[in-house]
Amino acid sequence: MDTASNLSRCAERRHALQSRMGKGVAIIPTAAERIRNRDSDYLYRFDSYFYYLSGFPEPEAVLVLVAGEEPRSILFCRERNPERELWEGVRNGPEGARAAFGFDEAYPVESLDEHMPKLLADQPALYYSPGADAAWDARIMGWLNQVRAQARAGVTAPAEIRDVRTALDEMRLIKDDGELAVMRRAAAISAAAHERAMRATRPGRNEYEIEAELLYEFRRRGAQYPAYWPIVAGGANACVLHYRDNNARLADGDLLLVDAGCELDGYASDVTRTFPVSGKFSGPQKDVYQLVLAAQTAAIDTVMAGRRWDEPHNAAVRTLAQGFVDLGLCRGTLEKVIETEDYKRFYMHRTGHWLGLDVHDAGEYKSGGQWRRLEAGMTLT
Repeated sequence: MDTASNLSRCAERRHALQSRMGKGVAIIPTAAERIRNRDSDYLYRFDSYFYYLSGFPEPEAVLVLVAGEEPRSILFCRERNPERELWEGVRNGPEGARAAFGFDEAYPVESLDEHMPKLLADQPALYYSPGADAAWDARIMGWLNQVRAQARAGVTAPAEIRDVRTALDEMRLIKDDGELAVMRRAAAISAAAHERAMRATRPGRNEYEIEAELLYEFRRRGAQYPAYWPIVAGGANACVLHYRDNNARLADGDLLLVDAGCELDGYASDVTRTFPVSGKFSGPQKDVYQLVLAAQTAAIDTVMAGRRWDEPHNAAVRTLAQGFVDLGLCRGTLEKVIETEDYKRFYMHRTGHWLGLDVHDAGEYKSGGQWRRLEAGMTLT
């Protein structure tokens, strides 16, 4: 992703969120670093909301947006530290981050507790993500109580607490041209990885060997991570929807299901394909494969601006249910199989989800109690 263009879009998003807020203060922390075991960390990944607004990749950072007549964007981040940078890599530091990422102000993250009561004073509303993290809930309540303690001096605390995710989810639903370009590239990388996995598959190999081919192709083509851990499920293992062991030997005559997508510059892809281990479908396998392909095609054909979110699912269900009847897997008429949900013995989940910075991306599927209408820029599987 072009860095300058991405940071420009981040600034536009900050301004857009401030406009939606009207007046108040929003607090958006990035993700915390997590210990895997003893002194080994999990590979760090920023919080998606935070990165969407900042483009800032470092841990221990908080974005504060002040909305109103004099809007400000303020970053709190780690200071420069030559000793730690020798071990962990270069840090931007507050001044470097302010200049490079386009914030109005930047301060050491250690000073957050000092600044926040002042920033919250006399503001009508506080926007953050209540319930997302108990430690942050407690910390923010502590700041509010400090402001309330100044009531006799005429200082007022925010009277309203609003969930900042409500506005951000709506914003994230519509991808801009830069986001779509990255997601197309991520999808192309994942498609190439699936093709590599197909070429590498043969009886006697292990699921984890195919997993390794996927991960190699992701990284070889520039993706930073898998968007989720690959599912490589041979034979009956494919009937476990979130199978993760990936350790069985592939047998002649079995099908192999691969559910794998890369993450590129923060954006996820999500691709699932099923193919024969031997390279050739048996008769019944071909029948089922063609049915699933027909259901996918029927769903895709309904995806267009103005259609309801549930229409692709309904199209897929009708196609699958009729196929189950034709194959003798379900009994009765198409309408009866759908009405009784008999098809759910073989298709128990819904069709698709939003895709973006998260695999199951932000955004509601209903609006005002009704399935929402698709709009240009929405991205779904």
